[in-house]
Amino acid sequence: MSPQPSAVVPSRLLGAGEPHPLEVFNPQGTSDFFLICEHAGRLLPASLGTLGLDEVDRSRHIAWDIGARDIAMELATLLDAPLYMQRYSRLVCDCNRQPDVASFIPEISETTVVPGNTNLSSEEIEARITEVFHPFHDAVTEALDARDTAGRRTILATVHSFTPVFKGVARPWQIGVLFNRDTVLAPRVVHYLQANTDYAVGVNEPYAVGDDTDYAIPVHGEKRGYPCVEFEIRNDLTTGRKAVEDWARLLATSLRQAAEVVA
Repeated sequence: MSPQPSAVVPSRLLGAGEPHPLEVFNPQGTSDFFLICEHAGRLLPASLGTLGLDEVDRSRHIAWDIGARDIAMELATLLDAPLYMQRYSRLVCDCNRQPDVASFIPEISETTVVPGNTNLSSEEIEARITEVFHPFHDAVTEALDARDTAGRRTILATVHSFTPVFKGVARPWQIGVLFNRDTVLAPRVVHYLQANTDYAVGVNEPYAVGDDTDYAIPVHGEKRGYPCVEFEIRNDLTTGRKAVEDWARLLATSLRQAAEVVA
């Protein structure tokens, strides 16, 4: 009798006792606002080691959005909004990317080669999708479904940060407001920031939201018909408690002002 092929055992990414990808802050928030921070953490599963990177690289922007978690939490407090954050490094998988794009698991981030992300098997890729990406976004979906079922109004905002220099090119903006199909909320946020601050406000800068790459705004926001906006704050301006509080107050005020004209 010919030997039977062995069953394929799926790769296991997260070990017993390692945190769930989702961190929720203020889940019982009563306002119309719902916040997401996809790049809040820089944890690496023990099974991935250091991904071949030293501590300096694992602390850089390539691993997470520096300052975004603290600002998002302060903003959630000011708005009394639930905040859904993702704990693992975007080098494990980028939870603001579609899983079928190359940048979802970057082999090179900016100019840094990520050795632990090269030559991955389909099982290794699937483990990152099923154990990090889906658990996080499934939880967001469940929360938004519950709001819809309850007839609650939802205004979606995501919080990110960006580097002052990218591949040697300086970025002049202090804050970016990113949007795609939203024609009311996001433009009003832009108007408020331009009229009431001295910041160089990037309109869809330094990035633009697109269906082929981004996830939270197109899927959780636009597909549901929510007013939605993504904030990008330059990360050299996010350090320290005062900076966190100042940014959160500014974002909260801009969102409240813009929401007044949203149906």
